[in-house]
Amino acid sequence: MIEEAAKLIAHSRFLIAFTGAGISAESGIPTFRGNGGLWENYKVEEVATPEAFKRNPKLVWEFYKMRMRKMRKAKPNKAHIALAELENKGILKGVITQNIDDLHREAGSKNVIELHGNIYRVKCTSCDYKENLKESGRLDEFLDEDELPKCPKCGSLLRPDVVWFGEPLPETALNNAFNLARRVDICLVIGTSGQVFPAAYIPYIVKDNKGSIIEINPHESGITPIADIFLRGRAGEVMEELLRKIWECLDKC
Repeated sequence: MIEEAAKLIAHSRFLIAFTGAGISAESGIPTFRGNGGLWENYKVEEVATPEAFKRNPKLVWEFYKMRMRKMRKAKPNKAHIALAELENKGILKGVITQNIDDLHREAGSKNVIELHGNIYRVKCTSCDYKENLKESGRLDEFLDEDELPKCPKCGSLLRPDVVWFGEPLPETALNNAFNLARRVDICLVIGTSGQVFPAAYIPYIVKDNKGSIIEINPHESGITPIADIFLRGRAGEVMEELLRKIWECLDKC
């Protein structure tokens, strides 16, 4: 099956990747569901909803600062790096991700659509101020600050620039992702449960437009029934082998 997947990718016209929490599990970032998942230890309604932030912004910020500290120690794994290599060679046209960990960009991917935001970005609750703390070099300072973060522009409370439960996805990012999916002939689906909509519509849009799905996952997911090829295994291990097969195919074909 992996040889067939490699051949499809090597001869693809427009390849994209759609990634979920599973691609970052090997980098030490916990998934949300299943054993060891983030929601085993935290209640969604207490730390990841607009209502939670209104009720107790200090608790929500403690949760997100804890996640920032853990995520900043994580490094891109073989799966992130393989996707960046495929993009660098002009084979992969873009990555649509549900992840907020920034590991695709850190690995070298350039065309990344973040459907659920980015944990290192903050935005104002009142005005249009946004800041990427990694890019501005203020991440350490921000994490060391005990007070609730305030907007330097208007003084209102800052919040994480991520999509919470009960919130719509950013319209521009979602439209760009859907438009990209309509152009695809092959879509690599890596490490997603396929249960979080509207993001999970991406593979269905690909199928509706006559594209093929190659899924990489340790377990079957909500996407598996529509996958043309299912490669069972950890993302890094499978992508490393798949990349080797793709280069072999390109050399021979």
